[in-house]
Amino acid sequence: MRNFLFIFLLFAQFVLGQSNFKIRNDTLEALVAIGGDGTFRGAVALYEEHGIPSVGIPATIDNDLYGTDYTIGYDTAVNTALESIDKIRDTADAHDRLFYVEVMGRTSGFIAVEAGIGGGAEYIAIPEEQTDYEEIRNVLKGFRKDKTSSIIIVAEGDEEGGAFKIAKKVKELYGFDYRVVVLGHIQRGGAPSARDRILASKLGVAAVEALINGKFNVMVGEVKGEIKLTPLKETFGRKKELDPYLLKIAKILSI
Repeated sequence: MRNFLFIFLLFAQFVLGQSNFKIRNDTLEALVAIGGDGTFRGAVALYEEHGIPSVGIPATIDNDLYGTDYTIGYDTAVNTALESIDKIRDTADAHDRLFYVEVMGRTSGFIAVEAGIGGGAEYIAIPEEQTDYEEIRNVLKGFRKDKTSSIIIVAEGDEEGGAFKIAKKVKELYGFDYRVVVLGHIQRGGAPSARDRILASKLGVAAVEALINGKFNVMVGEVKGEIKLTPLKETFGRKKELDPYLLKIAKILSI
């Protein structure tokens, strides 16, 4: 068994041309890069410029890396967002109000979709789909009739520009008063969920096994319960799609 020196790159982005960091190739054999697309881009650059191989472990709350069903941190972020949405729902019920809740998701709506379904949102706005104001009007009709509250979940990367802009436009079009809550970086905190802890353990072991077996410049992921190795460049070069069945469920439950 080879003796690897592991350097862990945590949630980092690299500009190698501007770095004074010196790499000793005689002692550094491989990297375990833990993070999202920025980290993996850096790992690829280190290999191309310095010949240092790596294995990536996906850890980002956005869950937007191709080659794994879930990334470390995503489940915790969804649960943290859901806890906040539940509290906002209590306030909305007590005061007969419409709330817009903005969650993280600059280029993807994974958090918005799962937190929205779990929190019983009336509408979910995500970057992958165009915001349908007519649909928003239709689901909010119940707010004026017999519902005591309504919650619309907005991913921060929605093409309209976030929760405030959508709320303002709905107000202008249909007259619905509103409150906006931006959850922000609270989604990055909290104790890791059991699912995240188990996933981290599985992928950590898989990463070491990949290095020992000479599998380099790949990300270890879990797809349908099985460990899968995906070339690092594919993890950020290919688009990870939302589950269409979850999108269908979200629309059905909002009726």
